[in-house]
Amino acid sequence: MALNLFGGGKVDHPMADAKQAQALVAELPADAGKALQEISELLESITQTDNFKLDRRYENVDLLDGAAKNHQRKLAQDYLAMPRQQKYHENRLWTGVFGFWQHLGAAYIHCVHGHEANLGGAASIRKNVPVIVARAIRSLTLQLKWVLLRYGLVEPRIWSDLGRLYKLAEQKGYAGTAIAIYPGSHGGGTVQREFLKALMLCASSTDGLPPVKQEIAERAVAHFAESFKFSASPDGCSHCFDLAKEKPPVRLIKGAAQSDTLRFFGAGDALAALERLTAQIRERGVVPPDVNLGGNYEKEVVVSVLKHLATQWAETPPVRSSERRHTAGRVTVVPGMTDIIGVLDPATSDALDFSQEQNAPSAESWIVVNVSEGGFGAIIPPQKSDWVKVGILVGVQNEVDKHWGVGLIRRISRDEHQQRQVGIQLLTKAAIPIKVTKSGASPDLQPAILLSTTPDKQGEVGVVLREGLFNGRDSLDMTVKNKGYLLMPASMVEDGEDFDWAKFKVMQRS
Repeated sequence: MALNLFGGGKVDHPMADAKQAQALVAELPADAGKALQEISELLESITQTDNFKLDRRYENVDLLDGAAKNHQRKLAQDYLAMPRQQKYHENRLWTGVFGFWQHLGAAYIHCVHGHEANLGGAASIRKNVPVIVARAIRSLTLQLKWVLLRYGLVEPRIWSDLGRLYKLAEQKGYAGTAIAIYPGSHGGGTVQREFLKALMLCASSTDGLPPVKQEIAERAVAHFAESFKFSASPDGCSHCFDLAKEKPPVRLIKGAAQSDTLRFFGAGDALAALERLTAQIRERGVVPPDVNLGGNYEKEVVVSVLKHLATQWAETPPVRSSERRHTAGRVTVVPGMTDIIGVLDPATSDALDFSQEQNAPSAESWIVVNVSEGGFGAIIPPQKSDWVKVGILVGVQNEVDKHWGVGLIRRISRDEHQQRQVGIQLLTKAAIPIKVTKSGASPDLQPAILLSTTPDKQGEVGVVLREGLFNGRDSLDMTVKNKGYLLMPASMVEDGEDFDWAKFKVMQRS
């Protein structure tokens, strides 16, 4: 199709006519996945069709944006609701939602470029340009969110597009102007606030959170966006972003060189507001109705996310509890409570014999690249490990030790070579397989893992149980080396997908 800079001539596209476009949208499939795919294809084709006048182009993109709202929300809910994703289904959902935001962002950016080039219809959309820029930035932010949900590497184009769009808004003088970005009572905002949502989401280190907690974090960022600090100078800010580079925002370093394209930002008043909200939820046990976190979540889940954000938003960066040392080696890894119990072999727990060289079909070999007192970092082989996500319990055994340890995946990232790297928190270097049963109940023995035979300063020991066995009330009977012990519940440390990590007071039975 020949390029027509003035938007004249016949447009060969099914949405060239307004009535035809409305009819096309009305006939979209009821199935959310199919509907969103068709909308994405239409957005892509509109972007690739040159003859549209800008006002007609924008009307089409706006129409498809509105038509996609419920469909993309349904797919996002389905994605987050999957307890343990099947790779094909997970990939289909992720590709559908991410692809929509990518094509929507590209379509809005195309409108902005057309207006700057004064193409046909530019005058007709002049008043809409701040809205178009804000929507483009929001689309980029949601692309960022969906990449982070998969612990992926953010494409440089996302950062460069964000920088160019915000720089344009500053130059034209509407970056801080209040606008109706979308219809409705909650659709207002500013270009600057949309821009800050992307920057603060990146600064929140969500690669240390499982997907559902990432969703809560992104919603919390949006909720507090009005209170974030943004400045052309570093005073009172914790991070900076270069509008002219294809790089993510970084924490401020004293003495770092400044430039005209650097912008500084931080939590500002939002940090105190975040802490007040945390205290309120702890006291009342529920999230206030005016705080939209995208769903109904247990108090402990929300509080844990808000604590994470408070740490990341603080002006002083979080300090590692122990030094990380670079190393090289391999570790055998098995996923989940069932497979860990399998390699530990609970049948031998009375002898506490760690000499068995057992293997599980799910065992994988990972490359360890750094270690610390509390855990290690490793590279995952690309052909396996579809089950890997933050919060998963793993059994680990290094090359020189016959003992099996137990850990939790705490962080996932992807490097420039597209290799996935994980951070593992070690709960114990020598897991002790045991069996427990509820005190006074029938001898329904359940396999469990004792993390240490030595109580901590509070006189408590850690035990990893199958999910749902810990309720904070019932004591458990445990037998080790033919000796009976009573485990009195103290606290839940963490409840995972298939396990409860809890603390108990230990009493030896006579």
